[in-house]
Amino acid sequence: MTDSPSRSTTETPRETSPRVIPSGRRVSGRLRVPPSKSVSNRYLNLALLAGKPVRLDHPLDSEDIHLFAGVLRACGCRADFASDPGSPVATRLEIAPGTPPAAADIDCGASGTLLRFVVASLTALPGRWRVDGIPRLRERTVAPLVEALRQLGARIDFQAREGFAPLMIHGGTLGAGRCVVDAGQSSQFLSALLMAALAAPGPVTVEVRSLTSEPYVDLTLQAIRAFGGTVERIGASAFRVQPSGLRGGRHEVEGDFSAAAYPAAAAVLTGGRVELEGLRRDSLQGDRGFLDLLERMGAEVRWLERALSWIVEVGAGELQALQEDLSPMPDQVPTLAALAPFAAGTTHLTGVPHLRIKESDRLAAMATELRRAGAPVEEESDGLRIAGVWASSPPPGELVVLESHGDHRIAMSCALVGLRRPGISIANPGVVAKSYPRYWEDLESLLGG
Repeated sequence: MTDSPSRSTTETPRETSPRVIPSGRRVSGRLRVPPSKSVSNRYLNLALLAGKPVRLDHPLDSEDIHLFAGVLRACGCRADFASDPGSPVATRLEIAPGTPPAAADIDCGASGTLLRFVVASLTALPGRWRVDGIPRLRERTVAPLVEALRQLGARIDFQAREGFAPLMIHGGTLGAGRCVVDAGQSSQFLSALLMAALAAPGPVTVEVRSLTSEPYVDLTLQAIRAFGGTVERIGASAFRVQPSGLRGGRHEVEGDFSAAAYPAAAAVLTGGRVELEGLRRDSLQGDRGFLDLLERMGAEVRWLERALSWIVEVGAGELQALQEDLSPMPDQVPTLAALAPFAAGTTHLTGVPHLRIKESDRLAAMATELRRAGAPVEEESDGLRIAGVWASSPPPGELVVLESHGDHRIAMSCALVGLRRPGISIANPGVVAKSYPRYWEDLESLLGG
C-alpha cells in the first residue's frame, strides 16, 4: 500500500505535443472503465458537509477530483489518496474532519461542478471563503444559484463581474425557508442547493423554475440517501430538504458511463468489439442512455451477468443517423458528433444550448474540428446537424491537426474521428487529465487487442 496525501494528477505535466491517432485498426478487448466523476464529486461534497470520517473506494483519480480534495484540505479536513500495490491510480480516498480556518482561498481550477457545489456548501460552513478558478471558469455563471442562496439568507459578494467568480462567501449564513432556482442552464444549481440545504438550521423547500439534465438530479438524490440525508419530492417541480446529521462511513464509487462512451463508440466505429467492466446496470447516471442510442444507431449492446458484477459488450453494426434531443445527456453530444459523419443519413442533435458555456463552446468546437477534418456541419443555436458523408465513401486522408479547445471531451471525441479518418492528430492531448487521465493508454491497449 502506498499512501499519498499530497499526490495530485495536476503535478504531472500534461502532454502537449500533438498525438497522432492510428487509423485503420480495430478496437477490441476488455477494459475496466474509470470511476464516475459525477458520483465522486457528489460524495466529496457530502463528505465536506457531513464533517465525519469518510472513505471512498475507487474514487476517480483525475484533476477535477484532486482539486476537490484540495478544497477539503483548505477547509481544514484531511484528504489522503492511497494506491494498492501495482495500481497506476488511487484506489481509495480517506477523509477526516479537522479544524476549519477562519478564512481561506478556494481554488476550483477549471471545474464547473466544483465551483457550483462549493459555492452552495460553503454558505453553510462558518468562515470567509474566497472562491475562484481559471479565466474560463470565470465565464461560467453562478448567478441563478447565488440568487437562490440569497433567498435563504446566504451572504455572497461578487468581487469582479456580477454573477461570476471570483466570489466572497460569508459562511454560516445559510438559513431555512423557501427558495426558487432556475436550473435551465445546469442541473448542478439544483443539486448544489439540495446538498447544501442538508446543513441548514431548518427545513428548506426548493422550487425549480426550469431544469435540464434531470437524470443528474436523481444521481444527487441517490448520493444524499447513501449519506443518510432526506429529501422529499413535492409534485413535479419542488423538493423539501429535512436537515439531519449526515453519516460518514465507506462508499464505493461506481464506474463512469460518460467515460465508457468513448471505448464503446470506438469499437462501433472500427468494426471491433469491447467488453466494459465496472458499470452498474441499474445506474442512475444520465449517460447510461448513450448505450441505448448506440443500439438505435445499429450497434450491438449486451449486458452479460457475471458472478458478482456485470459486463457490457458493445459490437459494431451498420451505423445509421440519429435525431435526438440530448438535453438529458449533453456530455455525449461531442461523442455522437464524432460518429455522425460515418452514419448513413443526417444526424441532428438538439436541446443543448448550454453546451456553449462548458469548458469550451462545445457546439462551436465540434463543428469547427469536424469541418477541419472534412465533414460538413451545420451549427445551430442548440445543436448540430451533420451529414453522414463518410458512410459509403472514404474520408479524405491528408494530414490535419484537430484542436482540443482546452476541453477534455472535445479531445477524446476528436480522437474517435481519427480512428476512421486517416491523418489526424490531436493538439494538446493532455487535457484528458481533467476526467480520464488514462484515456490514451486505454485506447492504445484496445487497439492492441
